Formats: sequence, structure tokens, C-alpha cells
Amino acid sequence: MKYRWSPAPAHPLLAAQMAQAHRIGPLLAQCLINRGLSADGDVENFLSPRLKHLADPFLLPNMAVAVERLLAAREADESVVVFGDYDVDGVTSTALLVEVLRALGWVVAAYLPHRLDEGYGLSRDGAENCLAKYPARLLLAVDCGSTAVETIAWLRERAVDVIVLDHHQVSSPPPAAVALVNPQLAGADEVSFRDLCSVGLAFKLAHALLKRGRELGLPGMVEFDLRPLLDLVALGTIADVVSLTGENRILVTAGLERLSKTTRPGLVALKKVAQSPETLNTMDVGYQLAPRLNASGRLENALESLQLVLARDAAEAEPLAQNLDYHNQERQKIERGITTEVIGAVKARFNPQTDYVIVEGQLLWHIGVVGIVASRVLQQFYRPTFILGGEGDNWRGSGRSIQGFDLAAALRECDDLLVRHGGHAMAAGVTILPQNVDLFRRRLNEIARRTLKPEDLQPLLRLDAEVALRDLSLDLLAELDRIRPTGQGNPALQFWSRQLANARPVQRMGAEKQHAKLWVTDGRATFEAVWWGVGDKTMPDGKFDLAFAPQVNDFGGRRSVQLKVLDWRPATL
Repeated sequence: MKYRWSPAPAHPLLAAQMAQAHRIGPLLAQCLINRGLSADGDVENFLSPRLKHLADPFLLPNMAVAVERLLAAREADESVVVFGDYDVDGVTSTALLVEVLRALGWVVAAYLPHRLDEGYGLSRDGAENCLAKYPARLLLAVDCGSTAVETIAWLRERAVDVIVLDHHQVSSPPPAAVALVNPQLAGADEVSFRDLCSVGLAFKLAHALLKRGRELGLPGMVEFDLRPLLDLVALGTIADVVSLTGENRILVTAGLERLSKTTRPGLVALKKVAQSPETLNTMDVGYQLAPRLNASGRLENALESLQLVLARDAAEAEPLAQNLDYHNQERQKIERGITTEVIGAVKARFNPQTDYVIVEGQLLWHIGVVGIVASRVLQQFYRPTFILGGEGDNWRGSGRSIQGFDLAAALRECDDLLVRHGGHAMAAGVTILPQNVDLFRRRLNEIARRTLKPEDLQPLLRLDAEVALRDLSLDLLAELDRIRPTGQGNPALQFWSRQLANARPVQRMGAEKQHAKLWVTDGRATFEAVWWGVGDKTMPDGKFDLAFAPQVNDFGGRRSVQLKVLDWRPATL
């Protein structure tokens, strides 16, 4: 797949001014400008994120009402049940709330729905099963509930109050919860927490409870320290792929430090089975810890993941971590099988000129992995993709999109073909009758051909700046590390150099020779460059420009700058 290179415009004068004002290098300054930072306060807060810069939790919509209802439950010794979700954000936010509420004197239980039996969110079946197991007059729905109009109305009829703590889109009309704490309802000026996911909101709720409890002089509130909970906040926030800007940047920066040193038995065991490095970054969390914690919820029920996070000692935690590692291997095997089937089917009939959207479905494809498969297919073909599966009358599926195509808006135009749907611009879920799949595919393609231009179907390669190889050094990379933590909303740094050549023959690596090692030079400096997963792509030859991400290679005790190859093109002047 060839990229459309998109170098950020250079701002040498502004970068020089910023570099001087903040005592940083001009390349780091340029990268900050690329991220929309120019005001002195914004730059300082970005480079030095501090917990003291977190906004007052009571600025969140309806937080005060939620706190008062929870405090009333504590005063009355009333049972509270936390109804979570089965992904990492849902599990970590549920665990955080259970841990805080129990420690501060609430009678609390937790319930996670079964993906296959009860479906997504605060469903009627899930609510009934939850209350049958844990009778309560107050249900705290976390990471779900913002569209559960019918279920919450049914609960109200049974004298069960519902607090919703969620970050997903809110239905119109919204559910009649006692308090709907959702940053989507915030005003235009209240943007610092707009991108919080549910574990971030759970942390804010805990902060609000402590703040109000201290004002009231309630026992235990003054001594309680929220900071040890930041390991959970970092884990859930990174796993949920929300923007690592604003409050999330603060929480994840502090949380990664906590997670790297965590003494929480469940996370220690999880890091052990994942063979994680001692100091964790966002990639380690996203690709090692999160998939294992997600695995049980994808295949069946996330209860084991919750038990692991709340485990009190290694004897309890280690068997759970081993079991999640096994579930993850099973999930990978199922995912690989379906991905191979889908890519084979699409290749057999794919027409890049007319096929703007990919929709594939089959009876018995596991609905717990269809979202991951959709992401894999999108990476292969760079088309908005829906993968559907299940059994019986209704199929369920997940969609992933590309820039410029709003899945949620497109699904609204397909409402007559779907049993239900919901989601965001870039990710969505659907329930559909199997006989409507072909019509759904045609409709989506009609919408996409109307919405997208042909060039939108070629992925952009965002590049921060042009750099000369001779300027790359370990000291420069150490300074550029101040951009971290990177992820959604704050992408990893990517650069390009022009007029390079191969200093030595390309060396193939890997059991199937799927990787390549190059040595590239501009005539003054030479660096080792690694192209992972290059497969049978053409190697650079003659004079070429190279797009790359710089990284530190630590091998045999020797540290050096290495380039991770992203793409190449014939040299430009």
C-alpha cells in the first residue's frame, strides 16, 4: 500500500521563537506547533503535565447530583451495584469504583454483562440478571447507559435509581437517569475533559466524592489517596484509544509511572505473563497488557479480568493471569482464521475503483473478534469495513472507518436495513438480519462514493518535519521524548530525509524473510534502518527519500539511533 506523504508545513520563525522561550530545540518546537500548541501556557502544560492541573471534577455535567445520591446511599447503608462493560475501560473503571467505594464505607457489588448472552451495554436482560444476583436500589452504570432509555425507564418503574457514568454518545431524548455524568453534555468552554474515557470519569467521580466527603468531615475521606489508582486509569485510557491530550495526557503520564512500578498483584502477574519491560510505554500497554485483559470479555465474560485487577495476592492473581494469557492465544487463533477468510474473499472480487466500503459476514463468525478483524481488513485495503457474524436470526458486527467517512452518519442513512446501530465516526456497531447484508453493502458503497474522493482511499502518511541524517543523535531523541506519551491525538513522531542512498546491500530478516534491514546514507551520516513487515514490497534503490520514525536501539549494552522505515519514494530535489 502506497501512502500519500503529508509533511507538516515548516514554521522556522515561530519554531525559533518557541525554542528560545522554552529552552528547547527547534525540531521539538516544530513538533509542538504541529500539535496545535503555540500559547506559552499550553506549551508548558504539555511539556510538564501535572496532576495539580486537573480540572475540578464538579465541572463535569451532573457530577454534583451523582455525588449527593451516592453519599445518601452511604448514609442509609444502601447497597450499590456497579454495572460495567466487558472491555478494558469497563473493567478498569468498574474495579476502580469498587475499590474506592468499599474502602470509603459503601456496600458495593460489581456486575459485568456477558457479551454473547446479554449483548452490549445496559440491556434489559443484563439489568434483570444483575439485580437478581445483587439486589440494590442504586445502580451505577459505567462505560454504558447513555442510550439505555428503555432499560432505565424499566428500572425506575421498579424503584431502582440509575447513575450513568459514561463517555459515549447520548441518545435523544437522553435516558431518565438520576444523574447522567457524560462529558459529551459539556458546554463549549468545558473542553479539558471532553476526551475522558470511563476510567478517567471514574477517577473524577472518586475525586469528587473525596472532595465533598472532606467538606462534610466524613470519616476516612481525608486519609484516602487516589494516586495509587492511576495505574488503572492509564491502562483503561490507553486501551480505549481516546485522545492523549488535555486531562488524559496528565492522567496517563502519571499513570504509566505508577503502572511501571505497580504493586497491584493482578497487574504484576499480568505484566509477568506478557513479559513486559520494566518501564512501560503506551505501546507496551496497548499491545501486551490490554489484549490479555480484553480476551475473556471478547470470548465470553470479563469477570476473570475484573477478578485479576482486584486480586489481593499473587496466589490469587497468577492463575487468573495465566488463564487470560491462554484466552488471548485462543482469541488470536480465532481472529487469524476469520481474517484470512475475509481477506481471501475480498481479494477474489475486490475492485479498487468501485468498492469504497467492505462488508463481509458469515454465520458463526465470533462476534467477540469482528472489530479486530475489521481493523485488520482496513489496514490491508484502506476502506471503511464492517465484519458481521453470530448465529440465529440476527447478526452483529463492528465497523472501522477511514478519515473522511463518518460511520455513525452513514448508518443513520441505513436505518431501515438495520435492527439497531450506534457508535462514532471511526467505529460503530450494528445488528442486522442476514438477508439485508447485500443491501447494506450496496447502500454504504453508494454513500461512500458520494462522500469520498478517490484520493481519500489512499492513506496519509503524516510527517512532522524534514531532518538531515547528520542531525540525528541520542541527545536529540532524548529531548523529543518529551512528546510522550504518544497515541491517539498525539501521534508518534515521524520524519523524512531526502536524497539518500543505500550504503550496503539490503539484508532480509525473519523466518519468512518478511522484514528488511537497510543502511542508509546522505553521504555525511549513515544509519541502520529496519523495515518491519515489508513482505514483497520493492526496496529503495538509487537516490530516494525516506520516511521514518527514529528510535533507540539498545543491543549488547550499546545504544544507537535506528530508523524505523515507514515508506520511501524516488528522490525529490
